[in-house]
Amino acid sequence: MTARPRLVRSIPFWILLVGSVASVAVGAWLVVDKITTMNATLLDGTATGVEVYGGQSWITVGAALIGVGLIGLIAVLFLGVLKSFVPAAAVEVVEPIDWDAEPEAAEPVVATDAAYTVPAAPAAAEPAVASEPAVASEPAVASEPAVASEPAVASEPEPAQAPEGYTPAPKDGPAAR
Repeated sequence: MTARPRLVRSIPFWILLVGSVASVAVGAWLVVDKITTMNATLLDGTATGVEVYGGQSWITVGAALIGVGLIGLIAVLFLGVLKSFVPAAAVEVVEPIDWDAEPEAAEPVVATDAAYTVPAAPAAAEPAVASEPAVASEPAVASEPAVASEPAVASEPEPAQAPEGYTPAPKDGPAAR
């Protein structure tokens, strides 16, 4: 078994191949049908403008379909050649599993209280407004290492303060009903 899929198992490859063959077939049918109709009617003397001038347009469309189909077939051949030049990926050899061997005992993992931190409570419903700008005038440089001697414990969040100039709605207004 190879490490890479074969080209004949590729769906886009088959779509290109079948589409190209169908394009050549439809184009050839259009060209042959319209040329035989034109020849027959021109030799009989019963040719009309629809058969002569319309037939020429259909022959041009058929020739374009033949050309597109041939380009697709060339692309299919080109893909086949390129696929043969791509090296196969290296296969990693895996040792078979020894089902008779004793499993290695792993030490159980136990969480201690010191390693567990309480998640913070959700933020208040009203957004907090900063009274000072968020940009610091001095660069943040740590003078001491950030090592905690005690485990971090979450504290209760402070209630959000109303911004200056905020007046709450009256309790007997339409929202209270």
